Amino acid sequence: MENRNFRQIKSEIRILGIDDAPFTPKSDEDVLLVGTVFRGGHWLDGVLTTKIRVDGDDATEKIVEMVNGSRHLNQLRVIMLDGLTFGGFNVADINEISSRTGLPVIVVVRKYPDLEGIRIALKHRFPDWKKRWQMIDDAGEIHRVESTETVYIQTAGIDQEDAAEIVRLSTTRSSIPEPLRAAHLIASGVKLGESRGSA
Repeated sequence: MENRNFRQIKSEIRILGIDDAPFTPKSDEDVLLVGTVFRGGHWLDGVLTTKIRVDGDDATEKIVEMVNGSRHLNQLRVIMLDGLTFGGFNVADINEISSRTGLPVIVVVRKYPDLEGIRIALKHRFPDWKKRWQMIDDAGEIHRVESTETVYIQTAGIDQEDAAEIVRLSTTRSSIPEPLRAAHLIASGVKLGESRGSA
């Protein structure tokens, strides 16, 4: 998919932020994914949910289904993910998500990922580790973004400069974009009965 060209990034750009709920690997087979639809970093317009398998291989498919099946689809301009993996090592293929939804994808993390550590963990735990690692490798270069604090991003279907601008304008109440912060709070609150921690 070619990068989407944003002539102007509006302050109320519709963003879907996705994060997973806490889970217990030894007892939980599935984990909740929550998507929050935000106008910029200020207004929550909707909440989407789906479930994926813990350490499974269905994150990409379930995210695509959740997005394409939403009544918000026509208003959405970008998808944000809290990392590349959900429910343990269920890897999201951001290039496929972008291609199949027609939306750019921005991955946001607080810390620069230990890619070699991830590769070793995959190799020791999964027979299909090469496939999972390929999706991580294909996510491309990791870029540093200076916002209220430093975060790191990877992108699909969008220029790095546009992605950085969207991250900054949607970061209004903490060190991460509000769509991801809200998704984390909702997901942990549903799972634990009360929201805990930070995304």
